Amino acid sequence: MATSLKNLSMYDAQNVPSAAGMTFGIVVSDYNSDITFALLKGCVEALLLHGAEKEDVLLQHVPGSFELPLGAQLLYESHEIDAVICIGCVITGETKHDDYINMAVSQAIMQLGLEYNTPFVFGVLTPRTHKQALERAGGKHGNKGVEAAITAIKMVHAVRMLDIE
Repeated sequence: MATSLKNLSMYDAQNVPSAAGMTFGIVVSDYNSDITFALLKGCVEALLLHGAEKEDVLLQHVPGSFELPLGAQLLYESHEIDAVICIGCVITGETKHDDYINMAVSQAIMQLGLEYNTPFVFGVLTPRTHKQALERAGGKHGNKGVEAAITAIKMVHAVRMLDIE
């Protein structure tokens, strides 16, 4: 479904497993911080709402979205973490930089999940404008950070149900 038709923060809470006993890493890009920190806030609030303990949510800042995969890998390798959530925002500019960054970051995050058999969640906005980013970071389309948190919880639950470790 197109984001323009959906509030990213709307979901059926009854279909979300408890996050109690789960440990999450969150890697957040400091670039476009007005956006990424709003996404981070929504993400953390959603994890806590569903039963995660504050001490089970580990945070790592990186300079930009391009650095998210390495930050996620280092965080994962240095702690016992059930899922890593990558939060960033790459806004289309006058050049094609966003195409290269978005493709590289999405592929690297996916590769980390496959390599470590662990959920690495893509919580990176790729809007055309700053206004579109704001709409997805707590604006009229909700908060993609919430969506990333719910995805992480559901994926950790799925891994545990399949007894994959």
